[in-house]
Amino acid sequence: MPQITVTLPDGGAKSLPEGARVRDLAAAIGPRLAASSIAARVDDALVDLDEILHDGARVEIVTESAAEGLSILRHSAAHVMAEAVKDLFPTATFGIGPAIEDGFYYDFGVDRPFNPEDLEAIEARMREIVASAVPFKREEVDRLTAHDRFEGQPFKRELIADLHESETISLYTQGNFTDLCRGPHVPDTSRIRAFKLTKIAGAYWRGDSTRPMLQRIYGTAWYSDKDLAAYLTRIEEAEKRDHRKLGKELDLFSFHEIAGAGLPIYHPKGARILRLLQDWLRPELYRRGYVEAITPHIYKTDVWKISGHYDFYGENMYFFQIDEGDGRVNEYAVKPMNCPGHVMIFDNDVRSYRDLPMRIFEFGTVYRHEMSGVVHGLMRARGFTQDDAHIFCAPEQVHDEIVAMLDLVDYVMHTVFGFEYSAEISTRPIGHSIGADDMWELATKSLMDACAARGLAYEINEGDGAFYGPKIDIKLRDAIGRTWQCSTIQVDFNFPERFGLTYRTAENTEAQPFMLHRTILGSMERFLGILIEHYAGAFPSWLAPVQVVVIPIADRHLDYSNDVRAKLEERGVRVEVYSDNEPMRIKIAKAQQQKVPYMLVVGDREAEGGTVGVRDRSEGDLGSRTLDEVVELVGKDDPRR
Repeated sequence: MPQITVTLPDGGAKSLPEGARVRDLAAAIGPRLAASSIAARVDDALVDLDEILHDGARVEIVTESAAEGLSILRHSAAHVMAEAVKDLFPTATFGIGPAIEDGFYYDFGVDRPFNPEDLEAIEARMREIVASAVPFKREEVDRLTAHDRFEGQPFKRELIADLHESETISLYTQGNFTDLCRGPHVPDTSRIRAFKLTKIAGAYWRGDSTRPMLQRIYGTAWYSDKDLAAYLTRIEEAEKRDHRKLGKELDLFSFHEIAGAGLPIYHPKGARILRLLQDWLRPELYRRGYVEAITPHIYKTDVWKISGHYDFYGENMYFFQIDEGDGRVNEYAVKPMNCPGHVMIFDNDVRSYRDLPMRIFEFGTVYRHEMSGVVHGLMRARGFTQDDAHIFCAPEQVHDEIVAMLDLVDYVMHTVFGFEYSAEISTRPIGHSIGADDMWELATKSLMDACAARGLAYEINEGDGAFYGPKIDIKLRDAIGRTWQCSTIQVDFNFPERFGLTYRTAENTEAQPFMLHRTILGSMERFLGILIEHYAGAFPSWLAPVQVVVIPIADRHLDYSNDVRAKLEERGVRVEVYSDNEPMRIKIAKAQQQKVPYMLVVGDREAEGGTVGVRDRSEGDLGSRTLDEVVELVGKDDPRR
C-alpha cells in the first residue's frame, strides 16, 4: 500500500498508509495519545480527527490538556446545547454559538424569553445527548445547498450570504441538529463530560440594537467534574468580589439612569482612592523623565478629521454643534482619547533631536459611545480617565523607551500591587495598514527585544496589531486566577504622518519621529474595578479611603477620640471617629464591614495614658499602641516610603 510521511512537532517523521486520518496517526504514536486526542493542527490549520492527511503534512495532535482542546470542547458543548433547544423548542431560530473564555454561549430566537426552569430542562436534555455518544460529522457543501439546508433559519442564511465566494462552507451534524460551522469538534458528544448552563441574557443579533433581540444562554464545559467544581467555586468567589456590589456597600461610586449608562459618579471615598492612585503615580512619572499636560475635553472636528477618528471612529464619538456668534457654526466632538493634545504640544515648536525623547503624560478623562449591552460597571464605562502618555522619540531610541516602559509596568503591577502578569505582542495586520515595511520591522523587533531584555515571556498575536502599529498588551492575573488586560504599549505611525510631525536630526535634516502610546493602569475606572475585586474591597492601608476609625467606648471618651483624630490627620493619616451612641461591638462590626484597615478603641485607660487599643481588620487585637506606633503601622505598606 502506498505510504505518506508526516512531520511531528519535535521534527520527527511518521509513515502511514495513504488515506490515513489524524486519528490513525494518534493511534500509531500511542494508545494514551489516541485516548486524549481531540483534534489536530495540520499545516497550522485546526482540523478534526477524521481529517485525511497528505504527504509532507506538519501535524500536531491537540489533546484534552491543551488550551485549544478546551476551546474545541466548549464549542462542541454549544452545539449540543443548540440541539437540546431544538428538541424542546422546535420553532426556535439559531444565531451563533462560539466558545468564549471559560465557557460558551448560543443565541436563539424564541417565542418567549427563557426562564430558569427552561435552563434546567435544556441541561437535562444535553445530558441525554452526551450519554448517547453521538458523533460530530463534517460535510462541505456549495452555497445553494447550504442555503436550502437552513430553510426557516434567517440568521444562518444571512451568515451564508455574507461568506466570501472563495470560502469553503462546512456543516457539522450531531443527532438531529446541523449547524453552519468551521469546526473542528470533539469526536463525539461523550467527550463533553462536565458542563453547566450558567445564565440567560438578551443579545441583539450581531450586536446591532436595530436588529432582533435574541435569547443568549451561557454555559461552561470542562474535561472533569473536578475542574468544573473548581471553576464554579471561582465564579461564586467572583460574585462575592463583584466591584459593583462592593462599590455600593463601601460607598465608593454609583450609577444613575437619569445621568446615563456607563457614567460613574464617584462618592468621596471612591474619589479619594482615584486621587491617591494619581498622587502616588505622578511623582514616579516625574522621576522617570515625564512631563505632565492638561488638554481640553472637546475639540473642533477639524482635529478628528486630521487624526482619522472622524472617519474611522466616529460612531464611537459624541458630536455637537456650537454657534460661535459670528455667523459661524462649528462642529465639535468630546475626545475619545488624549493623543491629539499631546501631538499639538509636540508640534507647537521646532523640535530637535536634543529634545528627544519627549515624554508627555496626562490623567485625561475621555468619553466613548459604547453600546449599552457591553457597558459593565467600571470595567466598561462610557466616561473614564486614562493614565495616558505619549513618547516622541528617534528610531534608535525606541528600544530603550520600551524597556523603560516595561520597567515601569513591573514596578507598578508587580512591586506595588503584587500582580503576576504576562505579555502579548500583536503584529502587523493583513490588509490595510500604514507605515513602511522597515518601520514595522524595527517597531516589532523593538517590542520583542525589549521583552527579552526584561526577561518577560510573550506570546505573538499574529496580525492583530492596529493598522497604525504593533503593540504589547500586559495581562494581569488577580487573586482568584482571572486574567485582565491593563497596560498597553503601542507604536503609532499614523499620528506623526497625519499631523506632519518632524524634528531636526544631528545631520540637520528633517525626520519623522516615532510616537509611542502607553498606559500603565489603563482606564483608571477599570483598574479601580480590578483592584476592588482583587482585594475583595479590603484595600491595602496606603490606598484605603479611610485608614483608621477611632471607636470611643463611651460618650465621655469623645473629646479624646477627636484629639486622636486631629493628631493623626496632622501626620497624614485618614481618620474617622465613630461617634454614634452605639455599643462598641456594633462600631467594630461596622468598621469590619467597611473593611477599614485599623480600629482604634479608646476608653478611660487609653485617655489617661495617651494611647489607643489597636485592632487589625484581619489579625484582630494588636494591643495598646502610642500614636507614633499607629502612624508607623498605617504607613508600613506605602510604596512611597
